[in-house]
Amino acid sequence: MTGYDDDLRLAHVLADQADSLTMQRFKALDLKVETKPDLTPVSDADKATEELLRTTLSRSRPRDAVLGEEYGDTPGNSGSSRRRWVIDPIDGTKNYVRGVPVWATLIALMEGPAPVVGVVSAPALGRRWWASQSGGAYSGRSLSSATRLAVSKVKALEDASFAYSSVISWEEDGKLDDFLTLSRACWRTRAYGDFWSHMMVAEGCVDLAAEPEVSLWDMAAVAIIVTEAGGRFTSTDGDPSPAAGSACTSNGLLHDALLAHLGD
Repeated sequence: MTGYDDDLRLAHVLADQADSLTMQRFKALDLKVETKPDLTPVSDADKATEELLRTTLSRSRPRDAVLGEEYGDTPGNSGSSRRRWVIDPIDGTKNYVRGVPVWATLIALMEGPAPVVGVVSAPALGRRWWASQSGGAYSGRSLSSATRLAVSKVKALEDASFAYSSVISWEEDGKLDDFLTLSRACWRTRAYGDFWSHMMVAEGCVDLAAEPEVSLWDMAAVAIIVTEAGGRFTSTDGDPSPAAGSACTSNGLLHDALLAHLGD
């Protein structure tokens, strides 16, 4: 038991609601897709899912603030709450709209700058991961049917599996040479992408993962799941905040080596 058990249970309820809606619209012939100002796609499922979760939170946690990818920041009824729910209704929208099953709803609760609850739910993969502060990280179908997560014990890059999302993103960030040098130093590299790379780090089947450009809603849930699994989360310059704008996750043993290659 932790101080966040009720919040974790609510996060699972939110994930169940999201899974039902996103799976209903996945591969729908009438799925509507628009382009946002940042030139990334957004579907009617993204918007509807965030609206649904916001409605549930407004009833269940009216004092808490909410930040979502599609509808921005909304203060809670208290106006000064340090608690904020952070939602990415569909992480991996480009996969979602093309019928690729690698996408997830990301739900986190933050107190101040730190996430204290996180759920990543990927219904098309049949997978869910979650964690709460000091409560450990788990994967399974439900709270009552779960397996404790633990990161790997690989100590050397030449034995490590490195996951990422996009080669082009590292080129656009001016770090393509650093990325390639790290890739060559590792035993194996694969572009699993988005949330999945980091959840594999938490599971121990991948040893390190990195992305050069991310938002808070991409990483709030990811950060606490990886750290509660025994791993480490920072930006490329070593900042442990999920709001720092980039992401490096590892089993902890390889983190300094990861930052030495990709750090600013």
